Amino acid sequence: MGEVIAWRAQCPARTAAPAENRPVSGSRISTRTAENSLSGTRSGAKLRGVKIEVLVNSWPGYRLLDSGNRRKLERFGEVTIIRSEPKAWWKPALPDSEWKKAAAVHEDEGREGKWRFKGAKPADWELKFADRMKFRIKFMDNSKQIGLFPEQSPHWKYLLENPPAPVNGEKPRALNLFGYTGAASLALAAAGWQVAHVDASKPAVAWGRMNQELSGAKDAPIRWILEDAVKFVQREIRRGAKYEAILLDPPAFGRGPDGELWKIERDLPPLLDACRQLLSDKASLVILTVYTIDASSILCQNLLAEMTRGLGGKVSIGELAMKDEAGDRLLPLSLWGRWTRG
Repeated sequence: MGEVIAWRAQCPARTAAPAENRPVSGSRISTRTAENSLSGTRSGAKLRGVKIEVLVNSWPGYRLLDSGNRRKLERFGEVTIIRSEPKAWWKPALPDSEWKKAAAVHEDEGREGKWRFKGAKPADWELKFADRMKFRIKFMDNSKQIGLFPEQSPHWKYLLENPPAPVNGEKPRALNLFGYTGAASLALAAAGWQVAHVDASKPAVAWGRMNQELSGAKDAPIRWILEDAVKFVQREIRRGAKYEAILLDPPAFGRGPDGELWKIERDLPPLLDACRQLLSDKASLVILTVYTIDASSILCQNLLAEMTRGLGGKVSIGELAMKDEAGDRLLPLSLWGRWTRG
C-alpha cells in the first residue's frame, strides 16, 4: 500500500496530527495515539477512538518533485509538468531554476486555464501500473487534468491485492460511480470483479475504453456507461440490481450530460442512501473518495457508517497524500473512507 501513517485520537474532530509525524520509508506504519477526552461537556462522555491513515503513493510511475506557493512540480513517467495545487500553502524547496525545467506549465487563466509548453508539445504517452494496467496520458486544451489521479494508486493496489470471493459461483459485481478514465475499474476487473463503470463525461468514458485496450484487457468484464451517476443509481434500484462493491469518487461540483447540477454537500448523502439499496446481502466493499476542501475524513466515516448500518464490517478512513521529494513533507490531496466486510 506504500507508506502509511496512522493517527488515533479519542476526540478527533479538533485534533491534528503532531508536528513530529513524518512519512516513513517502505511499508512501515507509524502510529501516534492520543487520549483526548471531551472534558467540559455536560455528559462527560468520550468519543469512540478513530484511526486516521495517510496513504502515500509509492508507484514509481509518478513523482512529486516539489510543491509550494499553491503549485506542484510533478513527473509522470519522463514528463515533468507544473500545475496549480490549492493545498500547497508553503514555499517550494527547489530553486526556480529546477521548476523552469518543466516541459509544460498549466496557467489558471480564465475559466479553463491554458497549457504553456517549453518547446514542442509532448506527444501522448503511456504509464504502466503493477504490470497489469496501462494508462494513456495526454494534455487537454480545456483542463489541467491529464487523465490520471496518481494519489489514488493506493486504492488500485488495495483492489489488486484483495481479490474478492465468488458469489454463487460467479464473479461478484462492482459499481464504479464517477469513474473518470477507468483506473479503478481496470483494477477491479483485474482483481476478479464484474464492473459497471459510470461517468457523465463522454471523453472520459472513451478514454477508459482506450486504457482497457492498452492494458490488454479488452475482454475484461467492464460495462462502460455514459450517464449521470444519480440517474443511473435510481434506474438500477427500479431494476432491482444488486452489487457486492460500490466505489464513489464524486466531484465537489459538476454537471451531468443533460445539465444536471451536482453539489457534493447537498447530493452525496442521498446518493449514499440510494447506493445502500444496491448493496447485496453479500456486499463486502465500499470506497468513497472526497476532494472538497471543506470536508474531513471523520465526515467520510460518519457517512459510510450510516450507509452500512446493520451490515457489520468496519469502516477505515484517512487521507491520500503525495510525498514531496524535495521538501521531505506530505502534500494532502483527498480524503477517503472504506467499508469492508468478510
